[in-house]
Amino acid sequence: MNPNAKGRHVVVRTIERAPSEVAEKLGAVGTATVHEAIGRRGSLGVDLHPIQQDVKVGGTAVTVLSHPGDNMMIHAAVEVCQPGDVLVVATTAPSTHGMFGDLLATSLITRGVRGLVIDAAVRDTADLRAMGFPVWTRHVSVQGTVKATPGSVNVPVTLGGVAISPGDVICADDDGVVVVAREEAEWALDRSNERLAKEEATRARLEAGELGVDFYGLRDRLVDLGVDWIDD
Repeated sequence: MNPNAKGRHVVVRTIERAPSEVAEKLGAVGTATVHEAIGRRGSLGVDLHPIQQDVKVGGTAVTVLSHPGDNMMIHAAVEVCQPGDVLVVATTAPSTHGMFGDLLATSLITRGVRGLVIDAAVRDTADLRAMGFPVWTRHVSVQGTVKATPGSVNVPVTLGGVAISPGDVICADDDGVVVVAREEAEWALDRSNERLAKEEATRARLEAGELGVDFYGLRDRLVDLGVDWIDD
């Protein structure tokens, strides 16, 4: 049974996480490669933007379901975060409130949290960058929040139409955010490493002067589609 069913609000203290070292390695691979390697799944969409540049993160999800404009459950989530986690915040309705800033980041850094993915807004972005705390967010806003409405911590949430369960792997970098199901984490890392090796071989062929249109077999396909090469 879903612990959040029938309006019940919970803070789940103990969750099963993907291995932290696997999550870290998936983050280092990069979201584009992981996304392709697992069958073009798991992207949280093009509207989640990093507030920093040149940062790659891989960690295990601690999830928060909050009322829009209310960050009380983010505070509640800090207690259950562990080193290697990524905090993932969803709201029950769209929100452009700045639900997270430098003080909450201080708490998460102290807990060893690797970053934040939030389906709302953050504030204090210059401070967050200076602190070295990575954030991926829908919006940036000065508008503050209240602490009045209950929600839940470590329940399944949805961001960008993608389901995220506590303990799943979150990969985030300049290209976006990708989630890998906890039970697929090691398989995803194997597939990602295979793809990296294949890309290195392809890069060597391109550097040697081969054309992708030839070794991908695209020239014959273009001919079949009626494309003509003309010297004029």
